[in-house]
Amino acid sequence: MGTDLTYADATAIAELIRTGEASSAEVVQAHLHRIESVDPHLNAVVTLADGALDAARRADEQLASGAEAGPLHGVPFTAKDSFDTAGVATQRGSPIFAGRVPDADATSVARMKRAGAILLAKTNLPEFSYWIESDNLLTGRTNNPWDLDRSPGGSSGGESAAIAAGMSPLGLGSDLSISLRGPAADTGIAALKATHGRVPMTGIWPREPRRDWHAGPMARSIRDLALAYSLLAGPDGADGFADVPREFDAGLGAAPDRPVRVGWLVDSGLGPVDAEVAATVQAAADALREAGVHVEAVHIPALERDNPLDIFTRQHAMEMKPPVREVTAGHEDQMFNYSRTLLAAPDTSVEDYVRAEEGVERLRDAFAEYFQRYDLLLLPVTTIPAHAHGLAKFTLDGRTVDAFHVSSTTVPFNLTGLPALSMRFGTTGGGLPIGVQLVAGWYAESTILHIASLLEALSPVRDQHPAL
Repeated sequence: MGTDLTYADATAIAELIRTGEASSAEVVQAHLHRIESVDPHLNAVVTLADGALDAARRADEQLASGAEAGPLHGVPFTAKDSFDTAGVATQRGSPIFAGRVPDADATSVARMKRAGAILLAKTNLPEFSYWIESDNLLTGRTNNPWDLDRSPGGSSGGESAAIAAGMSPLGLGSDLSISLRGPAADTGIAALKATHGRVPMTGIWPREPRRDWHAGPMARSIRDLALAYSLLAGPDGADGFADVPREFDAGLGAAPDRPVRVGWLVDSGLGPVDAEVAATVQAAADALREAGVHVEAVHIPALERDNPLDIFTRQHAMEMKPPVREVTAGHEDQMFNYSRTLLAAPDTSVEDYVRAEEGVERLRDAFAEYFQRYDLLLLPVTTIPAHAHGLAKFTLDGRTVDAFHVSSTTVPFNLTGLPALSMRFGTTGGGLPIGVQLVAGWYAESTILHIASLLEALSPVRDQHPAL
């Protein structure tokens, strides 16, 4: 039964536990065995949570005694190693924080536990969560379960690899520019970056620049994302950006009473996109159209006027330097690639910073106008499928671009705070997953989840897992 349990989704596992078809102890043990078997090849898990099996036995005892069960009672979950976990090391991908054990859980971790979930392990990330590959001096590099020579992405790459490989059914990640959606696309799972502030960042580090950081769930099914989102969203009284009641939703709901209007694009200022990625987005658009959704190709001129990657780079060269400089002071010999590169980069002038801010405002205005006419935007998650380790540059359509170009399709929605979801819908000729990205208006998560559920049912690649 172990293999079935490790590739069941969290919703199914919760039902098995509730009905007595499986015990929480069996489920946790199956995942621990899976970690022992495959993680030596992946290096996705950096710390096992002491007492997970004991917690599972207690969950079984509580159920047997007739205690009320939460929606994730006895279900294991994992968390990126930037989330504080009480009594479990949170080392943030750096020797500077080696052995650091928090006293309290991050809000999102606490909410998962309150729903009955059991923390199983912490997962790998880049130094301080700041890069597109999960590698650092403390816990090393994570490999993609579909191809060990490729990256599972960053910064939630350890989390995406663990879920894709059956070591965890459900996890928590964070996203500054690509870090939930890109790793999900690279490993063939799903992830939701809700509207900025929907999920409090309390207990997650770093928080600078706070207006662009998001936290959210990662899973193998859309229904698991929906369930986790319902548990994670809402104010906590500590994060000033988390100020909208969880119940508020500006979307169309799970059963819209009119046709959903979807626009799709693969270029429109985003730069070159891999041909197989572009074809997968078009295939998803065609599938929705055939299912009765109103779908049409769109053009968003604001993405051409104000290049989001350029805006992001100018903003963060100024905003991210102070916290990185502060935390690395006196520990310069323990800095990894990204910190060294960031601190060596030229400072952004005040004039350029103000122009970047104005660019963000224009992007927000453009998307506000777009979502008056459409309910959803469909586009690539990343501009290329999972890339080789140590990527510095790559060439598309005869054009050589910097490695960070993989995020040109995700950055706009961090800058504007729009909700976005990543899910698999295709496969490269070499067998790697290809994702598509769904974006809706602010606080319209229900629209994204509705269309994602429809696409999941239409997907040609359902229930495909890496051969490990």
